[in-house]
Amino acid sequence: MSETAPSYGGIIDPASAGSMADGVAHSLDPRWITYRRQVGWLKTAVHALLIAGATLFAVLLEFVPVAVAVAAAVVPMLVIAAVNQIWPAVAYRYAAWRLGARALEIRRGVLWRSVIVVPRSRIQHSDVSQGPLERMHGLGTLSVFTAGTKHALVRLHGLDHDRAMAIREHLLRADEDDVI
Repeated sequence: MSETAPSYGGIIDPASAGSMADGVAHSLDPRWITYRRQVGWLKTAVHALLIAGATLFAVLLEFVPVAVAVAAAVVPMLVIAAVNQIWPAVAYRYAAWRLGARALEIRRGVLWRSVIVVPRSRIQHSDVSQGPLERMHGLGTLSVFTAGTKHALVRLHGLDHDRAMAIREHLLRADEDDVI
């Protein structure tokens, strides 16, 4: 790891990564934080419209005084906006992925943490997708499909699109230890 690459609690920056299946834990792309904040602001705008409509309805029908209705509308909006601004940076700290010769490991979660290990021998196919905001930030989501019904789809959000494509190509490469 170069001296200029930021460290995230023992996880190296994706830009400083070497081989694709190096077995080293990598953090998500830092642009994911901005992306998640923008998604949060869009959700906040939708919530604001719903709360404003409910507040207007309550005031027009004189269910509550205007001051109480406005306070009841503004306080939740401020809480939602604050959470949408702070949470992505916190979640970023606890998200990581590791690609080895035999498996893809994904770690995520702040309060409830999970470690998902997908053996290459179980992978049926994989996709890389991008929504409009992800395209704007150059990000992609890697979807890995495995056999079975429960947890048959594992998604890894917040990857640089080119890196997601490279991981997908690596996972699809047939090796001699492939059991299929």
